Amino acid sequence: MKRSELKVKAARYTKIVEWSDEDGCFVGSAPPLIGECCHGKDEAKVYAALCRIVEEWIEILERDGSKLPEPLAGKKFSGKFVLRVEPALHRRLAAKALAAGESLNSFCVKTLCKA
Repeated sequence: MKRSELKVKAARYTKIVEWSDEDGCFVGSAPPLIGECCHGKDEAKVYAALCRIVEEWIEILERDGSKLPEPLAGKKFSGKFVLRVEPALHRRLAAKALAAGESLNSFCVKTLCKA
């Protein structure tokens, strides 16, 4: 596969570099292709390493005849999902939403955005 084709395929996968308090460094992953696979103190260097690893994984999987997982870039999202929680948590969230003068949905969206 040409390098340019490989880069186009790799670009479709979400790459996440985030600080890990547990590890004391930045950690990179590209779900659903690969989990945590590189780390370091320099965020940009971890991202560059992650990009190379994603390209290598794509090359390996295709060479082995394995199907590539669908990248998030190709998925459509409706904006709806069902979340099951314990009844006690449901009650607490509903009470907090009511106290804030918001619907439960609005309260939960704002709370999730902060996470």
